[in-house]
Amino acid sequence: MTENIKNNEERIVLNQSVRRKVCNRHQFLQGTWNYERMQNGGWAFSMIPAIKALYKDKEDQKLALKRHLEFYNTHPYVSSPVMGVTLAMEEERANGTPIDDAAINGVKVGMMGPLAGVGDPVFWFTLRPILGALGASLALSGNPLGPIIFFVFWNLIRYIFEWKTQEMGYRAGNEITKDLSGGLLGRVTLMASILGMFIVGALVQRWVSINFTVNVSEITQQPGSYIDWASLPAGAEGIKEALTQYHNIGATALDPVKVTTLQDNLDSLIPGLVPLLLTLGICKLLKKDVSPIAIIVALFVIGIIARFFGIM
Repeated sequence: MTENIKNNEERIVLNQSVRRKVCNRHQFLQGTWNYERMQNGGWAFSMIPAIKALYKDKEDQKLALKRHLEFYNTHPYVSSPVMGVTLAMEEERANGTPIDDAAINGVKVGMMGPLAGVGDPVFWFTLRPILGALGASLALSGNPLGPIIFFVFWNLIRYIFEWKTQEMGYRAGNEITKDLSGGLLGRVTLMASILGMFIVGALVQRWVSINFTVNVSEITQQPGSYIDWASLPAGAEGIKEALTQYHNIGATALDPVKVTTLQDNLDSLIPGLVPLLLTLGICKLLKKDVSPIAIIVALFVIGIIARFFGIM
């Protein structure tokens, strides 16, 4: 790849035809979804027309394709602005602008997290129910246009949104990469990387679940600190009294013996400590080039053994 920034006459530009091909391929973002790197296969597949247009050397094409096989996951419809910004950055890189792999991946990771939270409420929880209700009402009245309208309108709105937001991201990416002298690209990359790590860190507690079931102590509780099921009134009155006692005492009211597990102690010390340590450990293994497949298999084996012996 050329090291010097090319002048306007020599510049390689991704024309609208290439960008349209990328958008069309982007419709299959989840076609090769996997547990190791999630949407990376669909993303790399989408980038192929742009990579071929930007890099004529086979080695440069291989490096670019490898660059876009890193982990990627977001809502498939709001992924388009990320694609647009990435296209602009790849275009500038192909023209000699000093943009490294970390900058491109940092922007991708930084954008995919916040945008993922936008796609669900806009598409799954708003637009799709509205169109579904419209199509269903027509179908219930015997009108065959009901499912047709839903299918056509849904895909038309979705595709127009993806194309327009990809173009918007492409234009925004061009503006970012133009201001290299002011360090704008560096600041954007840094902020995107920090935001991406923040999002990933916040999701550890949600995505990673570990529960140690080993009992640390068993203490017989004093009368009145648990529900005496045998002395409850019959019928609805007994149910009401049991619920009232449970509300006042808490989860320990269900049994006369209070059981404290290892997980209870860990949660009282630092909630989410073990999932965080596991995540950091896996990141360490990945940095040492340990195969993700080997890590997944090892986690399965450890989980089965721990379950068998009652540890988890």
